Amino acid sequence: MKDITNNEMRFILTVFKNPKTKYNANNLSKVLGISSMGCLNIAKKLEKEKIISFRQLGKAKFFSIEPEKDYVKDYISFLLKREAEQSIPYIRVWINDLRKKITRAEIIILFGSVLTKWDNANDIDVLLVTKQKDFEKLKKEVENINLISNKKLHPVYQTLQDLKDNIKKQDPVILNIIRGIVVQGSEKLVEVMINESNGE
Repeated sequence: MKDITNNEMRFILTVFKNPKTKYNANNLSKVLGISSMGCLNIAKKLEKEKIISFRQLGKAKFFSIEPEKDYVKDYISFLLKREAEQSIPYIRVWINDLRKKITRAEIIILFGSVLTKWDNANDIDVLLVTKQKDFEKLKKEVENINLISNKKLHPVYQTLQDLKDNIKKQDPVILNIIRGIVVQGSEKLVEVMINESNGE
């Protein structure tokens, strides 16, 4: 697969992170800040590489991720990791800190004001997906971070089944959280998102 441009990466991750939204060249181009023709050219390239497909609804063509291909799941997971690594330094500090200090979460996603206000955010919103048996130990890890950090973690706890159920029923809170930065567990998140968004 050829080197991906920043706009191509943003194209794929925007479609992936917004399963409730139907994107075509017109509305996605506004999100990405590029021309609709530029957006359509990216779409054609990604379709050729079998990463996305077009679905005709009326006169418009809408984009969707190709869920059947394993390499597409791997590719989206890679882009989520790349997005985390390309975050601004302040967010990367939190990403590295959470990776070191949170050991009982299968998926970690940073979301909320820290992604826009950075060090001016009041607290650090984070989704933590864990096994039921690890819940108390995970809570303890969060408490330990909050004892020494000048910004407090504000956690949203879910089990993997909670996450699956909430994506399936298109819970607005969880769908908004998923638009954040994936700190850990990108492979698992991709699997859940694609399966539940496609009704498996």
